[in-house]
Amino acid sequence: MGIFQGIFKARDKPKDNLGGSRYSFLFGGTTAGKPVNEQTAMQMTAVYSCVRILSETIAGLPLHVYRYNDSGGKEKDLQHPLYKLLHDEPNPEMTSFTFRETLMSHLLLWGNAYAQIIRNARGEVIALYPLMPNKMTVDRDSKGQLYYLYYRSSEDAPTLGKDSQVYLDPSDVLHIPGLGFDGLVGYSPIAMAKNAVGLAIATEEYGAKFFANGAAPGGVLEHPGTIKDPQKVKESWNSAYQGSTNAHRVAVLEEGMKYQPIGISPEQAQFLETRKFQINEIARIFRIPPHMLADLEKSSFSNIEQQSLEFVKYTLDPWVVRLEQAMCRALLMESEKPAVFIKFNVDGLLRGDYASRMSGYATARQNGWMSANDIRELENLDRIPADLGGDLYLINGAMTKLQDAGAFANTTGLEGTTE
Repeated sequence: MGIFQGIFKARDKPKDNLGGSRYSFLFGGTTAGKPVNEQTAMQMTAVYSCVRILSETIAGLPLHVYRYNDSGGKEKDLQHPLYKLLHDEPNPEMTSFTFRETLMSHLLLWGNAYAQIIRNARGEVIALYPLMPNKMTVDRDSKGQLYYLYYRSSEDAPTLGKDSQVYLDPSDVLHIPGLGFDGLVGYSPIAMAKNAVGLAIATEEYGAKFFANGAAPGGVLEHPGTIKDPQKVKESWNSAYQGSTNAHRVAVLEEGMKYQPIGISPEQAQFLETRKFQINEIARIFRIPPHMLADLEKSSFSNIEQQSLEFVKYTLDPWVVRLEQAMCRALLMESEKPAVFIKFNVDGLLRGDYASRMSGYATARQNGWMSANDIRELENLDRIPADLGGDLYLINGAMTKLQDAGAFANTTGLEGTTE
């Protein structure tokens, strides 16, 4: 009965396990016969390119801490303790670019990103250190409260202490989950699409072995009689004619032996078509436009700019919102959340070409809702002093001040009444 009890478990006492390691069953073997995990997937050029594009784009976006002012607008809070951490360096060992690039690559490969939060006595965040997702387990205690269990190794930051297992409170962890079923732990895109990645790996390996064999398919040596030592004949043949270094050598067959090539040619296997489809399949997983992976087959001058804008809107924006909300929830104190927020600036990615920008600026300038300094800030130019009219809002016509619009008509009317 002990064996059957181990196999058939009761379902009336479910356990709430949310650990990332619990989802390891999603990795492993695929229908193509190739094991897929984070390391093997990153050896695929398409996966590496997608992860690099998204990670570097998110890491390169300006990240600021803003505060609402009395007039209802927002302004950068340069004095906030988080501003230097998020904009410049989250810890003494890395820059903000490296920190965000690391978190984003963790999100894309494991579906979760973790960072240890170091606070001072007043509860302010003074440092952030990234944590490896494959070493983290999220679970609940007997009271139903979440806790984080991290399996520390020698290469981790010394802020975790010296114990091999470190229990972390939710307030000490910046957790950014990806797409998941429970809202607490995300699933890995690589694990969920392991069959597509496995087929791409198998196709690449097939091409490598084909060309390593001199671009010739395998074959069979036929002998009219009986060979005493077939293994020796096989090894002799392979040493003389197998591999790219032995390609196009003349074979000498004795004793009536014949060579019959077997196997399917790359053309019949649709090798190139399969490789191209798998690249598009991987791009579809990460929602990357094919032209960003150097596939310009269906791109043209008229649609490539629109594809780039859709990349920002439908690919980057969800990740940006996910990061912003997770940072605001975990890093800001409750007392300052109504007045302070963290936000990426994606305006630079939405900029059109020079002619389109100038046309839009001219319309805004002539209709009184942008000043010269507003435009110069968007173009990263120095401000014009206020006494030279840099902050004036003008309207079309004689470029009259906004507050003086209609003053001429009123003056004319008054003069007519006086006469």
